[in-house]
Parts: sequence; C-alpha cells; structure tokens
Amino acid sequence: MQTKADKNVIQTKVGVYYALAAFTLWGFLPLYWKLLNAFTAGEILANRMIWSAVFVFILLLKRGQVDEVKQIFKQPKKLRLVMLSAVIISTNWFIYIWAVNSNHVLETSMGYYINPLIVILMGTLILKEKLNRLEIIAILFAATGVLIMTLQYGRVPWVSLALAVSFASYGLCKKVVQIDSLVALGVETFLLSPFALLYLVVTRTSFLSTAATVAPATVLLLTMAGFFTALPLLWFAQAAKRVTLALLGFSQYLSPTITLLLGIFLFREPFTTTHIISFGCIWIGLMIFSYVQTIKLKASRKTHKIV
Repeated sequence: MQTKADKNVIQTKVGVYYALAAFTLWGFLPLYWKLLNAFTAGEILANRMIWSAVFVFILLLKRGQVDEVKQIFKQPKKLRLVMLSAVIISTNWFIYIWAVNSNHVLETSMGYYINPLIVILMGTLILKEKLNRLEIIAILFAATGVLIMTLQYGRVPWVSLALAVSFASYGLCKKVVQIDSLVALGVETFLLSPFALLYLVVTRTSFLSTAATVAPATVLLLTMAGFFTALPLLWFAQAAKRVTLALLGFSQYLSPTITLLLGIFLFREPFTTTHIISFGCIWIGLMIFSYVQTIKLKASRKTHKIV
C-alpha cells in the first residue's frame, strides 16, 4: 500500500514530466509563429485568446467540468486570483508580441533566461522554499550567465525584466490557487476572450476578412493557435502544483535552450564568444542543480523504503 510520502514522490515525477512537455513545446513554438507572418501581432494575440477559450471549453465539456467553472465565479477570493493570473499572462503575451514586432528579440530571449531566477527568488522569499549550498552555487552560476548577457546588451533590458517578472508571477498564482488547472485555465481564457473580440471589433479586423486574403492552410494554423497556446499552459499549471518553484524555475531553461539551438542551426544566427560563456555558466548551474535533485530523489526513495 502506498504511503503519503510515496504518493508525493510520484506526484513530483508527474510534475517534472509536465514541466518538460510544456517547456519543450514552448521552445519549438517560434517555428509555428513564423508560419503566421501573414497576420498582424494584434490579430495573432486576439485569436490566441479566443481560440484558446474555444479549445478549453471543448475539453471542459468532454470532462464534465463546466459546472466547476461556474462555481469559481461564485467564489470571489478564488476568482480574484484567477483574474489576476489572466491579466498577468495576457500582459506577458502582449509584451512578447510587441517586442518581437519591434525588433527586441534579444531582450525576449534574455527575459526567459532571467525568468527562472525570478521564480526561484519568489519560491524562497514568498513560499519559504529552502535551498542548500549546492543549489545556491547552481543559482549563482546561472545568475552569472544571465548577468554577462545583460552587461553585453549595454542597457537595462526592461522588456526582459517585464517578461521574466510577469511569467514568474503567473507561475506563483498557479502555485497558490488551489483549483483544478483546466478549470482555472478555462476561467482565464473566458475572461480574456471578450477583450480579444472587442479588439477585433475596434480595429475592424474579422476572422472572415482575414481568411479571404490568405491561404486556407494558414487560416487553419491561426485557429490552431488556441491549441498550441492552451496546451503548454495546461501542462505548466499541472507542473506548478506538483513541483517546487525552484525545480520549476530551472526546468524553464529548456525552452530558451531549444530556441537557441533553432537560432544557431536552423536560422543561422551568430553565436559569439560572449554567448558561449553565458550559456556555459547557465549549463554548469543546471548540471549542479540536476545532480542535487537526483540525490534528493534517491534519498527520498530510500527513506520511504525504510519506513
């Protein structure tokens, strides 16, 4: 018979798998967004919100959880937290799309390397999660890598900081609010979609008018934006409930690393000595942290067997 401790270990493992899935998909998403260059950034953002709501609603119907969404609207405290997370993630999306379309791609990349450090900081200061000496050393290595990138940039990267803080705050909201992740995502997207529709009305942009000017396959890709937006967010929410913010924070390095490899080997972007040093420090930190987590997991298994 499984003990509570055994179940916690299993839940942590599941959380790690969810985290890896979410950040891997996010890492490859630049390939997908490049296929939508026929649309404006605002139109992509609005459609992300709307089609995410549609996709999540279908999942809620299939699982019979629509009534649970209705219940959240009757609980002011939980609704406020979900509303906050909706505002935070929509802000993150807006900044990212604006930055990419304003030639601040370097700052967006830097932001998602800074983000795990912000997540870990929130975990230690707000949730009182403990770090041992090796974990602190790992964080210092990663921080050094990010600092080198920041100094090389030559000015305060406000876009990077905004992206990092907003996504870290979103993760914290997911950690704090104790409701089903799909239900929370449903409430978030339902709250965001009216504003998306309002944007399309105000800008006189409609799905039908856009569909008439581009290839059908491209229109299909636009509708799939909801799927590729909601799915990793759902996985991320599942991970946030099961693992510490520190572990979640380091897992997030997977996404920008995949994007880095795409940039080097697919898009042929320059990779300088500064980049090598920066990423080298980050990867050393990752290896140390991974080693510590492996030791902890083994020790936990031994303890459970003894008990």
